[in-house]
Amino acid sequence: MNQPAIIECVPNFSEGRRPEVIEAIAQSIRQVDGVKLLDVDPGKATNRTVMTMAGAPGRVIEAAFQAIKTAASLIDMRTHKGEHPRMGATDVCPLIPISGITMEETAQFAHRLARRVGDELGIPVYMYEAAATRPERKNLATIRAGEYEGFNTKIREAEWHPDYGPTTFNVTAGATVIGARDFLVAYNVNLNTRSERKANAVAFDVRENGRILRKGNPVTGEIVRDEKGEVVREKGMCKGVKAIGWYIQEYGIAQVSMNITDTNQTSLHQAFDACVQSAAARGLRVTGSELVGLVPLQVMLDAGRHYLKKQGLSHAAPDRELIHIAIKSMGLDELAPFDPQKKIIEYLLEENTMNPLTTLTLTGFTEELAADSPAPGGGSAAAYVGALGASLGTMVANLSAHKRGWEDKMDYFVEWAVKGQEARKKLLHCVDEDTRAFNKLMDAFRLPKETDEQKKTRSAAIEEATTGAIESPLNIMRVSCDQFALLDAMTKEGNPNSVSDAGVGAACALAAVEGGWLNVMINMSGLKSKKAAEAFKKEANELLAKAREEKERIFKTVILTMG
Repeated sequence: MNQPAIIECVPNFSEGRRPEVIEAIAQSIRQVDGVKLLDVDPGKATNRTVMTMAGAPGRVIEAAFQAIKTAASLIDMRTHKGEHPRMGATDVCPLIPISGITMEETAQFAHRLARRVGDELGIPVYMYEAAATRPERKNLATIRAGEYEGFNTKIREAEWHPDYGPTTFNVTAGATVIGARDFLVAYNVNLNTRSERKANAVAFDVRENGRILRKGNPVTGEIVRDEKGEVVREKGMCKGVKAIGWYIQEYGIAQVSMNITDTNQTSLHQAFDACVQSAAARGLRVTGSELVGLVPLQVMLDAGRHYLKKQGLSHAAPDRELIHIAIKSMGLDELAPFDPQKKIIEYLLEENTMNPLTTLTLTGFTEELAADSPAPGGGSAAAYVGALGASLGTMVANLSAHKRGWEDKMDYFVEWAVKGQEARKKLLHCVDEDTRAFNKLMDAFRLPKETDEQKKTRSAAIEEATTGAIESPLNIMRVSCDQFALLDAMTKEGNPNSVSDAGVGAACALAAVEGGWLNVMINMSGLKSKKAAEAFKKEANELLAKAREEKERIFKTVILTMG
């Protein structure tokens, strides 16, 4: 099951002192459905405001366009002063892939936004990072060199014609840089020292750029140069990491302050561990760390798995546990409470996209099922039962991974447990997906049908929604049927004390498949395409037959094992 595409956008506006202007720009973002404004961070000294929004790609670039339009109408760059480098009312507007979308696809959305800004607003636009049209424009600092004051001349040079928009300078709005880049994690690691010098030493060990290589004394020794006279640098431990050391008077400690520009090259936990290693070598101790701003869910899950592996434990744990382990392992709550609901991007977006059924208690879910409404119904119940089956298989795998004397089998069982966790999450998603599919079908039936055109539109919408109402329980069948491989392995090779649990899991998986089959069949009666109906029916019947056969085979193993 594919994740929904989510991107983040972090536009920087050249205004940090007039609250009414900042609020007007923020409001232009809030008015776009499907986008959530996550953060507004104004700076008076820099006279600059950074806003963070996230949502579906198409909606995000619509919100970004409206914000750029509002900024251009309210900010006059001829009077702007501030400490931060800038070249326009909207200085830079990066798009960042969060989930369900590639960097290449994100760059395409950046170009769509840039073209519209150039065409409709008459603002020169330059593309940078992954959306750059030429290598020399990848770096933001290179594009912005000369700033607003120098662009009236710079834009006339052939090599600095904009990628989109006019080749004449917009004197009030300036120019804008739009692009696509990796998520930047702002991350500080706390040290048990007040010494900024020692913190810098750790930072130089860790950051990619490292330190200048010197002869003898690493601080005062003669600088080493190559045969061309260029300064030789000793590379740091972490690729894609920029770092400095500083002293924070508020906390009375020094920190290593890092920007992790590519978590695929250096993860959060790798940066933390590198600081621990460097600090220990220098007689220091890392006491904790803090995240500045937001972080993608995957970054925290990867950290949790890393530290569970280091403990010799199964990393096939629920997301909640993985996040808890990550927080405690890196001391993310040392300086202030760490609330995942406020620090993890996907969780911040959940108030608009949260699955209502899967957030209910068991009692609440059964009450919803028992209510006098057709949804949720059998499809959602089948998905939930399937999730129970996957959970039981995962439980047996995790228990087997930790069984004394079975240490050499741990990787094997953890691999099965990871598959079970993924299936559990997919089936929980299906609980709400089945209800959404039913509601979409009901909405299609409510469409007007007075005119021939309306009838045609309504008929097409009903056919599409009916197909969705079939695909949803069919997917429940597919995912549930896949669980028999896990449950079969656990009954044959797992902890024999838990064989009955694997058997109950098989019973649940079969119930999910049979429940899905019933929903496929009842919804198929409304499908006009006979070819599609036959294909759905064939697959559903094959899955049902396979599930019944697998459950019986597993039950025989369970009974034999129990004696």
